[in-house]
Amino acid sequence: MSTNDNQKISVVEGMKKFNMPYVRLGNSGMQVSRICLGMMTYGTPKWHEWVLEEEQSRPFIKRALEMGINFFDTADVYSLGVSEEITGRALNDMAIREEIVVATKVNFPTADGPNRKGLSRKHIFDACDASLKRLNMDYIDLYQIHRFDKDTPIEETMEALNDLVRSGKVRYIGASSMYAWQFAKAQHIAEKNGWTKFISMQNHYNLVYREEEREMIPLCLDQGVGLIPWSPLARGFLIGNRSKDDLNKDTNKETSSTIRARSDALGHQRYYADSD
Repeated sequence: MSTNDNQKISVVEGMKKFNMPYVRLGNSGMQVSRICLGMMTYGTPKWHEWVLEEEQSRPFIKRALEMGINFFDTADVYSLGVSEEITGRALNDMAIREEIVVATKVNFPTADGPNRKGLSRKHIFDACDASLKRLNMDYIDLYQIHRFDKDTPIEETMEALNDLVRSGKVRYIGASSMYAWQFAKAQHIAEKNGWTKFISMQNHYNLVYREEEREMIPLCLDQGVGLIPWSPLARGFLIGNRSKDDLNKDTNKETSSTIRARSDALGHQRYYADSD
């Protein structure tokens, strides 16, 4: 450990102090904290008005490290790259790189152009290099495809991801937000060709939205794939920090929670339509 590392926050100490449980991610050997800090809300309010800027986000990241959380999940599309920049600066300043697991994603466009989106070999390679630059890191621990790309042959996508792992730029690969048959097809293609398989699936799942219990979760349990639910608190619905009357409601005291409650039309449609 370097002198500089001695001045950083050790998640190992936090793990012991707060009894933070760790588990293997899927059938890999990589250990992650049970709690993962999602980084979508850290970036710039120019992307969404409920997003916190860098200075406001750093205390949350610091506290996560102090409590033994070693798993941080962002994406290139979050605040169009600013989230990755904030994530990288904070973790490079505060954390010991070998102790943490940094996850990001690829698919959605962060700029205009026909080759600046999707899961083609070209875009995957370009996007990975751009993410590494924004994170200011040498490698990504978990590189996830953010959605299934129906316009690119899955063979091209899986081979490109395999090549990233072999290059050392990526340690493991994961997937997010697709149908179970699409995920099964991707895994089959990888296994048939001797390529790297996904170790994780990040799909929409919480106590309100439980569709994943029908096919995706049984598939992942059967195949030893780790589950990383996104929106586990249903955008605040499950902790009661908003009501169905909050949409477009003016308030004198604005916080990121009240801003999101006021402006999140999709969340209201998704979680409050049948809440009566």
